[in-house]
Amino acid sequence: MIPWLVADAPFPPLELALADPNGLLCAGGDLSPERILAAYRHGIFPWFSDGQPILWWSPDPRMVLFPAEFKVSRSLRKTLRAGRYEVRLDSDFAAVIDTCAHSWRPGQPGTWITPEMRHAYRRLHELGWAHSVETWVESENGYELVGGLYGLAIGRMFYGESMFSRRTDASKIAAAHLARFLESCGFGMIDCQMRTDHLASLGAREVPRSEFASRLAALVEADGTPGRWPEDGATFSWR
Repeated sequence: MIPWLVADAPFPPLELALADPNGLLCAGGDLSPERILAAYRHGIFPWFSDGQPILWWSPDPRMVLFPAEFKVSRSLRKTLRAGRYEVRLDSDFAAVIDTCAHSWRPGQPGTWITPEMRHAYRRLHELGWAHSVETWVESENGYELVGGLYGLAIGRMFYGESMFSRRTDASKIAAAHLARFLESCGFGMIDCQMRTDHLASLGAREVPRSEFASRLAALVEADGTPGRWPEDGATFSWR
């Protein structure tokens, strides 16, 4: 059994999370901005499907990416240097999260980005906490959104949530620019939640939950004011 959150109840200690399924901590509560921000500040995130109650997780180990450790493969560097794309920040958050929600992924029959979740994160974006990084390419009808990702920034900590790609390397382009942007702004860590081969190929690695929580505690208290990111804030040279 796991605890059930009632209104205003604090989250249980991370050490009480289940080992199987890995990281399941509690259920219930709501998706208000206050509840979600409190969760992230403590290393907890919501993850559930339609028909389930709200489930809160804190897996051990935790997959993280330190911005300076982002791996740029030879082929990706070639794409970045070619520059046949435009990266924007926060120019169309709604389109990014909606596309992530409707993107098919191997082994996933449905999506955890439910309408309820999309509404909650759009509200966080309006409040300046949630952000998108977008890859655009020029087409016959102007610029087309072909890849991107979204997540939350608290203090000097970024929490990656989901990404999508409609063109080869489009999501990797967004991720590379995000890592460079966060490094330039003094961010210390990107939370990737759970391990995937794709994330590992980009330089992410697993750390014990205790280490993650210790690093997190310092980063979320660092200076950082919520607000819209500058649309052209991720413009970098890859020469």
